[in-house]
Amino acid sequence: MEPLAFKIRPKNLKEFIGQKHLVGKGKPLEIAVSKKHLFSFILWGPPGVGKTTLAKIYAEALNAQYHELSAVSAGKEDIREIVEDVQKKSKAGNTLFALPAEALAKAGPKVLFLDEIHRFNKAQQDFLLPYVESGKLTLIGATTENPSFEVIPALLSRCRVFVLNELSDTEMAEIIERTKFSMDQDARDWLIGMAGGDARQAIAMLENTERLYGDVTIENLKNTLQSKHLRYDKKGDEHFNTISAFIKSMRASQPDAALYYLARMIDSGEDPKFIARRMVIFASEDIGMADSHALPLANAVFRAVETIGYPEAGINLSHGVIYLSLAPKDRSGYYAYLAAMSDAKEHGNLPIPLKIRNAPTKLMKDLGYGEGYDLPAPDQSGGQAGEYTKEDLLPEKIKGKEYFKSKKK
Repeated sequence: MEPLAFKIRPKNLKEFIGQKHLVGKGKPLEIAVSKKHLFSFILWGPPGVGKTTLAKIYAEALNAQYHELSAVSAGKEDIREIVEDVQKKSKAGNTLFALPAEALAKAGPKVLFLDEIHRFNKAQQDFLLPYVESGKLTLIGATTENPSFEVIPALLSRCRVFVLNELSDTEMAEIIERTKFSMDQDARDWLIGMAGGDARQAIAMLENTERLYGDVTIENLKNTLQSKHLRYDKKGDEHFNTISAFIKSMRASQPDAALYYLARMIDSGEDPKFIARRMVIFASEDIGMADSHALPLANAVFRAVETIGYPEAGINLSHGVIYLSLAPKDRSGYYAYLAAMSDAKEHGNLPIPLKIRNAPTKLMKDLGYGEGYDLPAPDQSGGQAGEYTKEDLLPEKIKGKEYFKSKKK
């Protein structure tokens, strides 16, 4: 039986709800669909906001051969079959490919929708690149992760990136209305709040609640939510709840709690690079100057995760988690950064003291750039004698500011 989300999926942009900055009149994707512009792009945004639907609408508008793969399970051979029009055969010898050879020759361009493109490793993305580069494939990638970190530069440079926003409460209410389920306003409001802008999760909750209990009420919705599958949706609220608990456990120097939340994420199929990336941030944000070995260790864990993958990468993650949990904590460097950033935003580009400006030309030197800045004189052994200047090098307006308060004073 077809899922409800599939049955009510919009067939065109007029039916599409949300993302007006992309699909509204005169906006990028509206223009691309109406004028049939063929190009590769990446849809970056939270789950359940219409990435797959937009890809289908775009491909339909171009009369394209639409192929859909998930980077979680797909490999190089799947891409090769799409590009080369390989006629898949069943064990009985029957052709399973959707179109005969003559129809394939007359069909439109090949559009590949690659869901969770961030799950493709570098080698897989390198394999995909020449097909996109040559135009044999028009790629539509979908990701919940920042493509700047997850997509190789060569492939990213050949794709436009469109950022999708979380659906508003009003937009969620419109989508829920389309399901035709009867419920009171309290149940509707609870569902919208629970889904957190994820239309797919809201629709699945409604469908499962109706199937299990018949009536859609707050109580029945909450009972449906107890399902293990819905309790940890690695693209939903529990994803953020668990990573939050994980970080806070390491911050509290509780390795046992941190390992437990790590195990929950691994067991639920969480992207190991997502976990490792948060550990790298934690090493500087929460440990910082208290243990400068934490950052290279966290980076080593990230690199190990990249090259090894599950299941063995769980061992590397646990190693790093224990170290980071037990390490001393010092957020002074992080707070110093925030304070400096606050001044930079408040005061704008304050004039840099002439003494420390770069002076690559005679004109700049004549204007006083670099004047009075001297390195310490060399000593007899070829090293440097004396010290660098103790003069405050901040712009005049904020001289005397102390962002980082060293504990060694």
